Amino acid sequence: MPLIPTGFSQVWKLFSAKEKRNILVYIIGIMLYKFGLEAFNGAVVTLATNRYDQDAFEAQTPSRTFERVGLLSGLNQAFQCFGSILIAPLIKRWPIRTILSISIVVFAIFTAILMIIDAATGGYIKPANFTPQHPNDFSYYGHYNTDLIIPIYCFTGIVYGMVELIRRIIPRDIVGGDVEKLQRMDSVVHIFYELSGTAGAFATALGLIPRLGNNYAFIITPICFTAAGIIWFFLSSLKTSHPSEKEDLNNDKSGYVKSILDKFLLFGKSVYIGGKIIFTKRRFIWLWSGYSVALYSHRYLENGIAPQVAKRYMENSAWSQIIVGGSNFGELIGALTVFLFANTIRTPMPWLRLDAILLMIVWYIPFFYPTVNEVKYAWIMAATFIPISFGWAAGDVSLGAYIQSSLTNVESHDSHISPLGAVMAFLYSSYIVLYAIANPLLGIYIDSVYNAQKTIRPALFYTGGVQFTIVSIMVFVSTFIPRGSIAFNPKMLNKQLYDAEHTEDEKIDDLNSVENSLHEHPPVHDIFDLDAYF
Repeated sequence: MPLIPTGFSQVWKLFSAKEKRNILVYIIGIMLYKFGLEAFNGAVVTLATNRYDQDAFEAQTPSRTFERVGLLSGLNQAFQCFGSILIAPLIKRWPIRTILSISIVVFAIFTAILMIIDAATGGYIKPANFTPQHPNDFSYYGHYNTDLIIPIYCFTGIVYGMVELIRRIIPRDIVGGDVEKLQRMDSVVHIFYELSGTAGAFATALGLIPRLGNNYAFIITPICFTAAGIIWFFLSSLKTSHPSEKEDLNNDKSGYVKSILDKFLLFGKSVYIGGKIIFTKRRFIWLWSGYSVALYSHRYLENGIAPQVAKRYMENSAWSQIIVGGSNFGELIGALTVFLFANTIRTPMPWLRLDAILLMIVWYIPFFYPTVNEVKYAWIMAATFIPISFGWAAGDVSLGAYIQSSLTNVESHDSHISPLGAVMAFLYSSYIVLYAIANPLLGIYIDSVYNAQKTIRPALFYTGGVQFTIVSIMVFVSTFIPRGSIAFNPKMLNKQLYDAEHTEDEKIDDLNSVENSLHEHPPVHDIFDLDAYF
């Protein structure tokens, strides 16, 4: 089928005047949110990296930097899930616009805590004429225990999860249940979201951290978040996700605490059911490597390898955000490419295979010898991360639609848990567990090699090259597991495969099967959408 690009003007005509206004307001708010988020995450990770190195230097002890940074990132991811579960009952009781605005303002307050602690313990903005006496001289930092960053970052993860849940639900309240409008709005919003993220990463690395220091580089985050909250409050007449009358009566009687406990129990049950579905059916078993393992590798690339290389190769932790900026740009191109080729490539198989191949690019990193403190090498690495993240984003976006459509005909034996919600709960929980365990363990190995040899290249041979080769093989091989997937560009598999197992003579219109499933289940890409299915 030939590629027929869809112009922005054609897409824009799909929406009513009120929907256009709400979309513009939402996009302005989300760009402010993403810019502030990149500044916060980038500054905190680089701050922790510098402080742990400084602690080891002053105490004359072996470095444990990337063990602790790995733990920091892993726990933050886990607490995001916790936050999304905490906020879910509130969404059913109050207007989403109000909950979103309040949540982002609370997030802004939480991000300011670390700066308050730094100032209270003698920290200050990096002086313009500051000249370090040695590589680990950060005398403008506050004098507090560096491990304090971990619980603070975890608490911000809770609020982060709350905002992310609402952010993924609110498009349906802006444009309703129309599938085409939802897909187009998601695509347009995602483009501006990644543009802002790319700009935020570069601004943090090149402007904020050099001028203000890691300890105050995220001073714009509370400002951006508060502005986003105020702007989102002007979203007009959004629908509210009301529970059924019976559920509402039960919630009123039981209260918020019991509702939260019920959510946790239901989530645990969903994980179990999702794992059972995935590992007992051929057409689903490949999803674990295609989604969970691939997502883990992408997160480790950005939150593990990028900071490690920036600090140990280039001796400037801030430049990890330049590398992440390149990764964000690759994600933008990947999402846009899938949008343009949606009529030509109907399954995630070609994208996942491309992702698996492009992962092999990381093999150059153990043999990369950049000159210390020369920023051009950070830009070179950023350029190499573009195709890697392009492949992952293309596979991830297309895989979301496949998971929805392939689970349409799976029967549920529990009225409170949909197969789609259960499978997504298992897949995303698998990623969280894998990332939370592997990141600090690999950090311990990285630190041990660095302490012994004063370089991390031998470690990156295994944590980068070998690990990503294993992931590449797993993802690539898994794409040939479903029936009918041997072709280079297979046709839509989900309903075709389901009926092939039950009624071999029935003809299936693949496009209609996808559209029907999307009417029943709006787009889902991670655990933060699961409340709609619980």
